[in-house]
Amino acid sequence: MKIDNFLRLIALALITIFVASCAAPDTQHHVVISAREQKMAVLDNGNLLALYPVSTSKFGLSDRPGSYGTPLGKLEIAEKIGDGAPAGAVFKDRHRTGEVIPVDAPGRDPIVTRILWLRGREAQNQNAFRRDIYIHGTPEERNIGRPVSYGCIRMRSRDVINLYEIVGRGAEVTIVDAPLVAVVPGLSHSLGPKGSTLVNR
Repeated sequence: MKIDNFLRLIALALITIFVASCAAPDTQHHVVISAREQKMAVLDNGNLLALYPVSTSKFGLSDRPGSYGTPLGKLEIAEKIGDGAPAGAVFKDRHRTGEVIPVDAPGRDPIVTRILWLRGREAQNQNAFRRDIYIHGTPEERNIGRPVSYGCIRMRSRDVINLYEIVGRGAEVTIVDAPLVAVVPGLSHSLGPKGSTLVNR
């Protein structure tokens, strides 16, 4: 009897994992990142939902292996890592180390809080996934709004937590070398370099 119950629990767990892995991709949300302006717009069915300041690569725009550049073009959120982690939780090789560090901790520049791992959809960004290009939190929030990363898109912890809650796997991410107003219809110049805005939330 106990074995039967144990086997039922295993079967239920496997079914749950299978169903979760087959969850439909997020086609509702679209993230647009302007490397030129160091800003991000989040769209919900084409409507502006949120605006955030970000930081892209200090080495410029590239998807060449070893370039440390930020890739351009259409990508997607392939994996989401960090459910429930506190702001400032440190990740190494996409695993929590157990350390939590404060904003602008001196001499520290790890990946923190959340990871949204990107996969390229085009030839120009086909290396993004294996290059470990993420949208992630950074403790160096004083530098947000300037290109200072090693290829990833950095965000303040509170902003990446908000983004993580909004978008799902499969959501489209477009990175452009143009102002957001050129690619997001109806967007004004209302976002300053250090501001973030939740528009309809």
